[in-house]
Amino acid sequence: MESPVRGGTRWKRFAVVMVPSVAATAAIGVALSQGALAASFSVSGQDFKVKADRLDGTGFTQYAAVDYGASENGKKASHPVAVNGFKSAKITNLCQSVVTPIPGFGDVTMTLSAGKAAGNPVTATNLYIDLDDLSTTTATFNNINIGQSAGSTNDGKHAGVAPGDRDKVAGDSFAQDADSAVLTGVKQTAWATTAGTFNLSGLHMALASGDKGCY
Repeated sequence: MESPVRGGTRWKRFAVVMVPSVAATAAIGVALSQGALAASFSVSGQDFKVKADRLDGTGFTQYAAVDYGASENGKKASHPVAVNGFKSAKITNLCQSVVTPIPGFGDVTMTLSAGKAAGNPVTATNLYIDLDDLSTTTATFNNINIGQSAGSTNDGKHAGVAPGDRDKVAGDSFAQDADSAVLTGVKQTAWATTAGTFNLSGLHMALASGDKGCY
């Protein structure tokens, strides 16, 4: 895991996040470079990995933002991210890990797992994930609209722009939404996760020396 923050932005990694349209990715990249999209809240200087067998979400919205944090030398660093929002989500076999360097000891991995028991997934409402890398085995979107204006996703049907971003994101900037989304074999690198409620059934936390993340 590439956890402390390196200097500079990761445009190539950002480009593979936006699904399913390459043209959509280009549009968001241009808008970011022009400063037209949201600047999100301050994040830590470390990203983290998230893995799940399956994510069933409703009211999907996706738009671009920039998270800010500090690099390992204490300087300000910016991270272009795709913000994936869901009005509600069920997540099966969730694993989240972060690797932290401890001076004089080396890397330590903290891992959280939940939702392993059959029929008892992790559940969340108003879930937003700021990520810069995403891969899935399959991704199915129902009634997807690519090229929506970000402002039009705040319709009550979709997650819309996160409340903390609404005074920063241009209402006519690029976004996409869908009534529902099913993702399987999910692997992602993220900088932040927020939710109105986050129910972690069967939560387990473990610490281990070295880099022993979810994948």
